[in-house]
Amino acid sequence: MGRHVECRQVEQLLGEAKTGRSGALVVRGEAGIGKTALLEHVRTSADALGFRIETSTGIEAETQFAYAGLHQICAPLLDRVSALPEPQRLALEVALGRETGPTPDKFIVGLAALGLFSDAAERSGLLCLVDDAQWLDHASAEVLTFVARRVDAERVAMVFGVRDNGGDHTVFAGLPELRLSGLCEADARELLDSVVAAPLDDEVRDRIIAEARGNPLALLELPSHSRPARLAGGFQHPDVSDIPGRVETEFRNRAGDLPDETRMLLLIAAADPTGDPSLFGRAAAQAGIAPESVAPAEAAGLIEVGTRVRFRHPLVRSAVYRAAGLADRHRAHAALATATDPALEPDRRAWHAAQAASGFDERIAAELDRSAARARARGGSAAAGAFLQRSTELTPDLADRARRALEAAHALREAGAPEPALDLLATAEAGPLDTLQRARVALLRAQIMYHLSRHREAPAILSEAAALVARSDPELAREIRLDALDLSMIYGDPIGRVIARAALDDPAIEGVTRPVDRLLVGLATTMVHEFPSGVPALRDALESLRDVGIPNDQPRPRPGFTARRTIGIVHDLTGRIAVGILDDELAHDLTEAYVRSARAAGALAVLPAALSLHANVLIISGEIARARELVAQSISITEATGGVPSRHSETILAAWSGDRATSIRLHDITLQDPSHPANGAEVGLAKYATAVLYNALGEYTKAQRAAEATCACLELSLSTVGLAELVEASVRAGDPGTAASALQRLTTRAKACDTSWARGLEARSRALTIVGPSAEAHYREAIAQLGTSRIAGEAARAHLVYGEWLRREGRRQDARDELRTAHGLLSDMGAEAFAARAANELRATGEHPRRRMTQSTDELTAQELLVARHVATGATSREVGAQLFLSPRTIEAHLRNVYRKLGIKSRRELREVSLP
Repeated sequence: MGRHVECRQVEQLLGEAKTGRSGALVVRGEAGIGKTALLEHVRTSADALGFRIETSTGIEAETQFAYAGLHQICAPLLDRVSALPEPQRLALEVALGRETGPTPDKFIVGLAALGLFSDAAERSGLLCLVDDAQWLDHASAEVLTFVARRVDAERVAMVFGVRDNGGDHTVFAGLPELRLSGLCEADARELLDSVVAAPLDDEVRDRIIAEARGNPLALLELPSHSRPARLAGGFQHPDVSDIPGRVETEFRNRAGDLPDETRMLLLIAAADPTGDPSLFGRAAAQAGIAPESVAPAEAAGLIEVGTRVRFRHPLVRSAVYRAAGLADRHRAHAALATATDPALEPDRRAWHAAQAASGFDERIAAELDRSAARARARGGSAAAGAFLQRSTELTPDLADRARRALEAAHALREAGAPEPALDLLATAEAGPLDTLQRARVALLRAQIMYHLSRHREAPAILSEAAALVARSDPELAREIRLDALDLSMIYGDPIGRVIARAALDDPAIEGVTRPVDRLLVGLATTMVHEFPSGVPALRDALESLRDVGIPNDQPRPRPGFTARRTIGIVHDLTGRIAVGILDDELAHDLTEAYVRSARAAGALAVLPAALSLHANVLIISGEIARARELVAQSISITEATGGVPSRHSETILAAWSGDRATSIRLHDITLQDPSHPANGAEVGLAKYATAVLYNALGEYTKAQRAAEATCACLELSLSTVGLAELVEASVRAGDPGTAASALQRLTTRAKACDTSWARGLEARSRALTIVGPSAEAHYREAIAQLGTSRIAGEAARAHLVYGEWLRREGRRQDARDELRTAHGLLSDMGAEAFAARAANELRATGEHPRRRMTQSTDELTAQELLVARHVATGATSREVGAQLFLSPRTIEAHLRNVYRKLGIKSRRELREVSLP
């Protein structure tokens, strides 16, 4: 009633899904506003269209059971699980408790769910319907939201009903929303008249409608159980207070009028999220109550006991539970704990026993410990945190309590609940801790502070943690110091030099052989001493890590102690350092390895960073088309996982592409973000991008300012690559003093790095600072050196500045040759602003630059080009989907677009197409 617009919207969602355009919708509103009724309309409409329908319902008391909500939807589809790629199949089976194995990554579980849904939708479409999604367990909510963001051409529709203020599932943010408001007055009158048998005075009707504010549940429930006096007059002021709260109060009042034994049975049902009637009967027997005592509650329309135990509305459940006293709650949970089979449901039994406990109880605390271990093994960090938090409260021994609080804090931090984790750290600190535990507290606090606000104290706290464990575990101390140094560079925090000094002063640093230790030595040396003295150790470490591979994160032998050294942390640092020492081969090898490792492990949380870093290397290497594909994929995965967007690769791509508006817009967004310190790496990357952009556009004063900010960064790669931009901008802006100073620094670094990239940049920069014929040898040296490197973008710029110099020297024909080369290279790689600069110079010599011929591949989107590149290798759609974290059906949809745009009909023809 009164939901015609909303019904049309959900019907459109189903219609589009039926034709192969998947979609998702979050239906939001207060309790009783009609979400469930609208979801029932979705179900009915989908059934009429022939959809397969799978459902899940969030239950408030079940939020601590990992993947419980996902299991409801996936269980009927598990006959298809064998068709999934093996890593996805195993992850899903472990998450759902069907197999044992390594703790699954939540996004691999999400990819498995996406594969199942896609397969199930193949014949007639699939509707996934989730009601009361605000009460889904955290793991299920994250996985289902990931799938909702990733569906594309699978004929899947996903609809979530979410109660306002019913939970804190911000994971649904960003999905399309339909917000339900109250019924209009005419519809409210019609609904009210349908449930009130006796005639109503107009004043009474108006008051009830005003109080209900269009809430259908309020219109149905409040009048039908109001006292006659409230329906007779109409002289009272309308009560427009919280409608769901008033409805819940009404349910509580109805339950309060029931016999004591009936109220206890209602409480047992409210405390049990399963709705299992046999468990309900056993618990009633444990409480000494006859099952037929529930009859008055059924007669009052509050509950129905049949094949399932169902409440009239979720507000009845919450009203009953909240109204109960503590002693009655303990009695209900104790009955359920005794009635629950410990062999089949050990975690539910432990949870009920914990809720029944009224004081310290080590036996139950230990059971919760075991439940937490099972939850963590399935990837349920939030569930593990909930079990451990309650275990902490029940633990009598101070040392054990501190240990469990520390474990709970760790689990909750992993689950994305930093504030409760900080509270548990305070509990841990109140108990006796050994040195390793104190270091772990410091490490967790630093991680949480970094997560909450990119807090500037994080490097210092990490340094303190390293000092605490330096004597007992020197290897761990060095790893933590490496993390602290990395963070200090990212923040632009001068404390990095203090941390570096402490690392070098450690007697155990002498003679270290592990690559990560050599990395620390080299990085600390460049910060404390001169740049050149740290390069040998850095190159040695990078070459070792490239040759033997960077080990992925494994659980440390110390219980629960994990530093930041997961997939991505060392990979990211090594890739950046390779750029910082201007080693193009290492930069390519290490950033490619970063992407491969993240893909192989399905580590979608770090894959966007890997793609972005590799894209940055490809951009300066002139492979702008490939970089665009990676940047697009990075953005897509970040959106799908709900990650924090990192804009630097997109900004640098726009700058090298000559897209002024996009580059400046992203630069400004970065600078306005309070989480990015002014001297930090993100701002430095944005400044580097604008230095490149303004150098390309010939706005050299602006380029100089941006390059100076880049070179001031502590981050090694930025302070190195920014120097060449600063030299060019300063020379062209008429500031030879700044140019000479920057060249001196660049020369020092180039000699230490001693690569073709380094020698070429130094030669090009030196040539720019020289007036007269002697500059030519340096220009030629720059072209020769950069031409043998993989940094084709900088090589093309060397041709450009040499051609410009030749024209100013009056050597028009020689200038044409160089400028023609530069224009061709820059145009082909997509560096449009630099190409336009070369074209203008060519026109000044009297030659019109050639226009780049339009290619059919130019019409492909970045995603289509990425799919085409993978398919052209001979990979199947399922294999490409596994690589790109998309369903095979979505790959096929992209492939059809590729065929149409390229004018081809087969994979064989695609293999013959020259892709950019």
